[in-house]
Amino acid sequence: MDSQHSATAERSVFGRSSDGPLSGILIADFGRVLAGPYCTMLLADLGATVIKIESPAGDETRAWRPPTRGDDSTYFLSINRNKTSIKLDLRDADDRRTAQRIAERADVVVENFKPGDLVRYGLDYDTVAATNKDVVYASITGFGTTGGAQLPGYDLLIQALSGLMDLTGAPDTEPFRSGVAVFDVITGLHACIGILAALRHRDRIGEGQLVEMNLMSSALSGMVNQTAAVVLGGVAPARLGNEHPSIYPYEPFDTGDGKLVIAIGNDAQYRTFCATIGRPELAVDPRFEQAPLRSTNRTELRPLLVECLSTRTASEWFDILTDAKLPCAPIQDLHAGIAFAERIGLEPVVTVGHGEGTQPGVRNPIRLSKTPVSYDLTPPDLDSGAGLVRAWLGADEPVLAGALAGTPTRSPEEH
Repeated sequence: MDSQHSATAERSVFGRSSDGPLSGILIADFGRVLAGPYCTMLLADLGATVIKIESPAGDETRAWRPPTRGDDSTYFLSINRNKTSIKLDLRDADDRRTAQRIAERADVVVENFKPGDLVRYGLDYDTVAATNKDVVYASITGFGTTGGAQLPGYDLLIQALSGLMDLTGAPDTEPFRSGVAVFDVITGLHACIGILAALRHRDRIGEGQLVEMNLMSSALSGMVNQTAAVVLGGVAPARLGNEHPSIYPYEPFDTGDGKLVIAIGNDAQYRTFCATIGRPELAVDPRFEQAPLRSTNRTELRPLLVECLSTRTASEWFDILTDAKLPCAPIQDLHAGIAFAERIGLEPVVTVGHGEGTQPGVRNPIRLSKTPVSYDLTPPDLDSGAGLVRAWLGADEPVLAGALAGTPTRSPEEH
């Protein structure tokens, strides 16, 4: 089937554009909640076809509300665009076979069940790879497949166990969780990287492989310099509130009206900063002239800076310091954050879907000059794509199979 025919079929039958960099890659998405679905949505934005296999009750996040858009959970909507939903009860023999057939024909399988749970359904890596030898099978767990295999993989638990909560908050407060499930997101990104690397290997060598991620390892990697402080420096980082352990000034400061974050990363910036706020003598003060000294003597430097910054509002200082090419920012809520991104031309809000029934969404941050991301499909209603998926599985006509999976199309017998 020529590429133009494939593109036309895909648009008319499945509703996806076919010119994304991952066009022709079909993903069987057995992921739930956040890490897996976030990963597969990013891949779907890049052109992959994603079949979302859901339990009869649907992905848990469908019920995570408020907030809502109409009757739909905004949590679910935020990570499930560009997918087709089919409801399958893996305890039912017919539904289980349907799920197995999808996995047999997929380029990529993504799952985040507890280790070993999918063996009973014939959907574990070894079983799937026996009939789909070049499958890229991505498995996301909470704590890996050895000693922590049976621990429940909730982001909040990872934040507690990894040490992040102990780092979050002021020295005199209790530990706090991050305002977002940060390790689910980081693990989803790691899963994307692993999948793309495995697909590249498959392109070169012609073999699939198992790609494993776990939230705990992603957490330790994602805390970068803080984890390295323990591993390399033998120190135990402590809660510093909004301060940085190694850089100063690097925190919110009181101004004449509101707080302003100032992030001075080197001595040259510090000298410019002192001159701009009208205190050039602080740049040559022997207590503060070098970065390590500023970190050590921050309790002496802070009141001197606050005294000066209190003469203007946060908004005024933002303009003044930005004009001097100094990094700073007022603390805003999310409404203002989105408005700011719009004001500087980042176009953070996109339209998802075509024709009637479109909805706004948050832009995929990846920008490609030749093969841009697409937002063809709004997040699916539960089981709304069952007919299309079953028709694809039973199709003898290559055009229909190609329309869903992209080209080249593979039949079950080819595995």
